[in-house]
Amino acid sequence: MNTKVAVPTRNGQVDDHFGHCEFYTIFNIVNGKVQNEEILKSPEGCGCKSNIGSILAGMSVTVMLAGNMGMGALGVLNHFGIEVIRGCSGNVHNLIQAYLEESITDSGQSCHSHENCDHNQK
Repeated sequence: MNTKVAVPTRNGQVDDHFGHCEFYTIFNIVNGKVQNEEILKSPEGCGCKSNIGSILAGMSVTVMLAGNMGMGALGVLNHFGIEVIRGCSGNVHNLIQAYLEESITDSGQSCHSHENCDHNQK
C-alpha cells in the first residue's frame, strides 16, 4: 500500500501552526516504510486561504500530521480527501516513525485564534 504523508515543518520540527510553516515534508510510504521524502515550499498566506489543499491532493497526499490548525483549514484539507491528525509535535522523522508504528492519534483540538491571519478577509 502506498501513502503520502505531509508534515508542516520548521527547522526539522513539526510547525505548531501548519498555515504558517516554512515548508511541508512529504513522506512517500510504500509497504509500511518510507521510500523517500520531498520538500514542498509553503504557499503564502494562511492555510485556510491558500491553495495548499489542492496542491497536496494533486501530489497524492492523503494524510497530514499537524501540530494544530483552525477549523477552516481542517475543512479545506478534508474537502480534498486529506485526513488530518492534529496534536503532533517534535522531530518530523521521529513523528513519521510513530505514524508507521500506529502510535499517534488525533488530539481533536483545533486552534481558535490566529496571529497575523485575518479569517474574515474575503
